[in-house]
Amino acid sequence: MKTSTQLSHVRNIGIVAHVDAGKTTLTERILFYTGASYKIGEVHDGAAHMDYLAEEQRHGITITAAVTQAPWQTHLLQLVDTPGHVDFTIEVERAMRVLDGCIVVLDGVRGVEPQTETVWRQRAHFKLPALFFINKMDRPGADFRRALTAIKQRLKTTPLPLTVPLPEQNAVIDLLAQTLIHFDGEQGEQLRIESCPAALWAQVADLHEQLLLAAAEIDDALADCVLAGEQPAPAALRAAIRAGTLSGQLCPCYGGSALRNLGVQPLLDGVVEWLPAPLDRPAALAELPDGTQQPIPMQRTGALVALAFKVQLWDGRRHVFARLYRGVLKPGDPVEFLNSDGRLQREQVARLFEVDAGKKTALDHAEAGQIVLLAGLRWAATGDTLCAPGQVLRLERIANYVPVLGLAIEPSGDTDEDKLLEVLGKVLQEDPTLRLEEDAETGQRVLRGMGELHLQIVLERLAREFGVQVRSGRPAVAVRETIRRAATAEVLFAPPPLPDVRHPPLQARVTVTVEPLPRGAGQQRVIQPQILPAGAVLTTTQLQFITQTIDSGLNSGVLQGAPLLDLAVRVTAVELFGAGSTAEALAAATAKALRQALEQAAPALMHPVMHIDIMVPESSVGAVLGDLQARQALIQQTEAQGELVAIQVEAALEPFLGYTTSLRSLTQGRGQFSMTFARFELC
Repeated sequence: MKTSTQLSHVRNIGIVAHVDAGKTTLTERILFYTGASYKIGEVHDGAAHMDYLAEEQRHGITITAAVTQAPWQTHLLQLVDTPGHVDFTIEVERAMRVLDGCIVVLDGVRGVEPQTETVWRQRAHFKLPALFFINKMDRPGADFRRALTAIKQRLKTTPLPLTVPLPEQNAVIDLLAQTLIHFDGEQGEQLRIESCPAALWAQVADLHEQLLLAAAEIDDALADCVLAGEQPAPAALRAAIRAGTLSGQLCPCYGGSALRNLGVQPLLDGVVEWLPAPLDRPAALAELPDGTQQPIPMQRTGALVALAFKVQLWDGRRHVFARLYRGVLKPGDPVEFLNSDGRLQREQVARLFEVDAGKKTALDHAEAGQIVLLAGLRWAATGDTLCAPGQVLRLERIANYVPVLGLAIEPSGDTDEDKLLEVLGKVLQEDPTLRLEEDAETGQRVLRGMGELHLQIVLERLAREFGVQVRSGRPAVAVRETIRRAATAEVLFAPPPLPDVRHPPLQARVTVTVEPLPRGAGQQRVIQPQILPAGAVLTTTQLQFITQTIDSGLNSGVLQGAPLLDLAVRVTAVELFGAGSTAEALAAATAKALRQALEQAAPALMHPVMHIDIMVPESSVGAVLGDLQARQALIQQTEAQGELVAIQVEAALEPFLGYTTSLRSLTQGRGQFSMTFARFELC
């Protein structure tokens, strides 16, 4: 991408799906057919180009979002292959934050699966246009029409069928051109196109009609033509499909089988024709230091604006993935940004790289629209907006997730504690969903993450990349605390006076009230006290100390030192005693009053409640439902999907630790499930 005029020929797209739908297999074909790779690597052989981490090759799943580039029809595709497992949802979230469109891959047998709905919600948040690739159509039980129905019913969007797969003929019917496309050659690289035979066309004529009617909803002139029974002009039809796709009203759907090299090239044509270039997307909105908003058009001219969306250790050194939204960046350029806590930071970019999965190539410059890797930034973190010095602003930050599972860890063997902490510090910078905490009662260090697989992968990486062996305990569920009734405490802080008469005795009185709030309300803090004696006022420092003390107290409850949720704290009265009522004295009085109020307010523990989606063979449904009832799960819905049954439940997390093994036993290894955090609840 040498000049900004080429932005119209760029497509920044992500490939997203439920785990095991075939994202990485599809990406391998895309790389092969575009000439970006000379051979096809298979996931089941541990040879996929995009799964370059040892843990990905060992487990056969994608763990980290991988970036690469591929040329197609004079266009440049910047591809991001994302994980499908729910434990690595943050990888999908931060990838979508910097993309312009996405390909959603579905399993032709299972259709819309639980994680499909999760990534669809993430896509909706960023308003990304999307294509569907209905994969694995060569498998027994695959049904293209059923998948289209599931998209419409479960994702609440309009699927637009464009290619209908015929796996037995190794071909697809192009509904738009009314042709039959055969995929010949050893790896489906040779396309043979012919007119669709009348007998075949009769079988899909209703889908062609569905396509025309959906496109007619976008263009009134086209609607008049379609309703009159006429065949619309191809250019007008294509313009309506592109407009509908960019607005999110339509989602073009392609069928095929990536593993059997069926239907991938038409999908690539669709990426170029339907999905947006960077210039087709609305301008990003940035927040200025004064709180006003400013649009940031995608252009090469102007002061630098780039979003750091991922931190990654590369060859043991810290690197930052960033997408440029405005301006040009060169090695040696200084950048400024606001940290998550609002502090201004200045750094210098040492080097720039173009990325191809696990390989990087040095660049002499990068410009708006590109996704690049930056070296030399020590402090930039996920979500920071890198700007030209003196022109700092903020793009929308990347949402974070609450870790729900913890492992008590300690160094083993020759590993010392200082080395463990140093290495964990690097890994925590990479993954914002990880937390390292210290248990106040036992003194143990607890590593918290999104699930059992997430934590297992982290421990494997510590051993492989850094040679750090770690002993871990049984997974422990993260808890929160709340209160069940209102309470008020008044505390006079008056320690014994110091012998030095030059220091007045410390003294302050504070009254704090706490009261419960509805579930999901979070924390509320109101500091508008009545101040005694009359006429006295709190200084800015005193008010700041009281506020910080309340915030600190809400992060550590009275039962297990867990953060508090769903309560309101009010500082209702403050009595000052002249020079003795220092900011420190007020903070001490506030801390003690808050603690006493919480102890009197019937404190209670809240446990994480998970939304669990389970997919099992029909023959195993009875055994699985009985096991779910034994685990006190609330069964919300069961739905037959071909030979499989989807079960949706809500349940506390703790009974489902190690559920993978139990489900495999109950279903002869054919069942699978995914868990997402729903809320904290009294249990």
